[in-house]
Amino acid sequence: MRLLLTSDTHVPARAERLPEELLGAVGEADVVIHAGDWTDEATLDLLQARARRLIAVYGNNDGPALRRRLPEIAHAELGGLRFAVVHETGPAAGREQRCAARFPDTDVLVFGHSHIPWDSTAATGLRLLNPGSPTDRRRQPHHTWLTLTVADGALSDVVLHRLTV
Repeated sequence: MRLLLTSDTHVPARAERLPEELLGAVGEADVVIHAGDWTDEATLDLLQARARRLIAVYGNNDGPALRRRLPEIAHAELGGLRFAVVHETGPAAGREQRCAARFPDTDVLVFGHSHIPWDSTAATGLRLLNPGSPTDRRRQPHHTWLTLTVADGALSDVVLHRLTV
């Protein structure tokens, strides 16, 4: 099962639309996960129309309309792994321990908010993934998103994609 992870798209405040590279990759994924801060319903509608399956949450910059349509936390079992998706996880210091305590029955936690790509594993085995942002790199050198493969209870082929702008 091929997954695409994205977050913090901030359309139209940070970009007029999602990058074509990302949209092309959406069509190749079995599941698209968006970890919040859409800021517009049109982007949600677009991904719902293009993705085979969309798992998504709202972020701190998402208004009432998006909050009515999306949960704060999403859970899904994919390829034998238990996923959770949330926008914010707090400061980087202590993140693994905090998230492992908050999501004890989770194998993979996808989060956003910082716009900083992140891939780490807590002492409990919880894998934490942040795809960065495809539209607002902030202090990062590139706009990014993640793809990975899930099969038989294992992650593989975790790739951080850098937008070629």
